[in-house]
Amino acid sequence: MIYDQSYIKVQMKKATFYILNSNNIQNGLTAIETLVCNLVNLFWRNKKRILISCENKKQAYCLDEALWLYPANTFIPHNLVGEKINYSAPIEIIWPQHSHNYSKQDILINLLPQFTNLVTVFDEVIDFVPYEKKILKELARQRYKTYRGLGFQLSAVYQ
Repeated sequence: MIYDQSYIKVQMKKATFYILNSNNIQNGLTAIETLVCNLVNLFWRNKKRILISCENKKQAYCLDEALWLYPANTFIPHNLVGEKINYSAPIEIIWPQHSHNYSKQDILINLLPQFTNLVTVFDEVIDFVPYEKKILKELARQRYKTYRGLGFQLSAVYQ
């Protein structure tokens, strides 16, 4: 049997790096955390399910609070991993030391400084290059190289 290969679509995994041009603090949020709130709002309005992987519990709780307040005049349904809720929120916030079923989300927003194998579960990953800290920029370069080595289609957005 001969198959027409024009119908075969290969879904290439993609990673987008947001490169920040400042580290301004707004409403107690870093520039990256503010951008995360805006991106979550955008993706959620496009009916995407999102997993936010935070660096630690403190950052997770900070983003949890921020998503209730920012962007203003919006409601973004979300929860922290492990919260007992009667529905499945489209946005879930996790941090290391928590197991989770990752099959429900479309997009991973990665706030971890080191590469995590978690990215291999997702078809779309959002990552960040911070403005100032040299060591964090170097870690972002290493993550970029790792994504490339895994076959991700890479792009960069300057903020």
